[in-house]
Amino acid sequence: MRTGLPPLLTVLRTPASMASLGLAQWDLVLRQAERGDLNATLLELAEEQGILAALPAEVAERLEWTRLAAQRHRQAVAWEVSQIARALAPLNLPLVLLKGAAYVQADLAAARGRMFSDIDILVPFERLSEVESALLLRGWVTNMPDPYDQRYYREWMHELPPMQHAKRQTVIDVHHAILPRTAAAKPDPDKLRSAARPLPGSPDIYVLAPVDMVLHSAVHLFYEGEFHHGLRGLFDLHRLLGQFGAQPGFWDTLAARARELELERPLFYALRYCARLLHTPVPAQALRAKGAARPNPVLLALMDQLFGRVLLPDHPSADDWFSGTARFLLYMRGNWLRMPPVLLARHLFHKAFLSPRVAPAA
Repeated sequence: MRTGLPPLLTVLRTPASMASLGLAQWDLVLRQAERGDLNATLLELAEEQGILAALPAEVAERLEWTRLAAQRHRQAVAWEVSQIARALAPLNLPLVLLKGAAYVQADLAAARGRMFSDIDILVPFERLSEVESALLLRGWVTNMPDPYDQRYYREWMHELPPMQHAKRQTVIDVHHAILPRTAAAKPDPDKLRSAARPLPGSPDIYVLAPVDMVLHSAVHLFYEGEFHHGLRGLFDLHRLLGQFGAQPGFWDTLAARARELELERPLFYALRYCARLLHTPVPAQALRAKGAARPNPVLLALMDQLFGRVLLPDHPSADDWFSGTARFLLYMRGNWLRMPPVLLARHLFHKAFLSPRVAPAA
């Protein structure tokens, strides 16, 4: 049970504090980081601060174990992106990367130590069938036998069912938008693609513009219903804002773009909780400018209680008596935001009572 600020959160706020931690404190930091896929991030932060050698020998050795895995992960991402680009080349379609793969390929600060399990791309809705066929020819298949799940993705969601390569077992998520078609907010994916920027040296591979990258990260976190990687998602935003925030005009452009794409509320939450939990240097005027997106005082007080728990490390040591309830309420909220009430009720009923159950392994 939580008795104070989780030590992992303290480390992410103030990486230099790692140099003063004892072995008992490190034991908890590492266990919290392991649950959130943040161990390699700790190594990167220690090196950025120049304090790796000052850490206890056992801790430095443990963090060093993550170095090879992180390096191989980056190599694997680069290889997989090249294979996806090759598969889609006959379509003469720019490959737009999202989230972790975009951070890695663009060599952003958010990529340092960032581990992820799939590659996300954004393509035009009207070309989904072509993209899916091209990927099928190159070995990616959809392992989702339930017809209802297929319908769920293809009719209502913002992406195809996940596709896994038959040999390499790598997973690709093909998006045509950043929110489901059933969601109330309708950020125009054409605007995202038209503002995307080519990677230096790779003119056929694109990443979202800086403000769009931040907004997509905010949408992904604050429209979510599961938060086992919530702190990692918030730290992504912290890194993106820290890097892009130094660019002239970034904060004004970010606010204007959020209004244009109907994403002011998730941006409000992103700025609020980055500043509160990670002490991200968000300009005061940027926080004040989100007044129109601010929930009413009662709702905001509730959101502070909920997000203030689920964005902590997903570890029993960071929980209190209300943490489980907070996760459940935000799970329901995430589903509510993505689907209208009648469709949501049908969907939850089907998943609870009609979808086939996978038998446990013997």
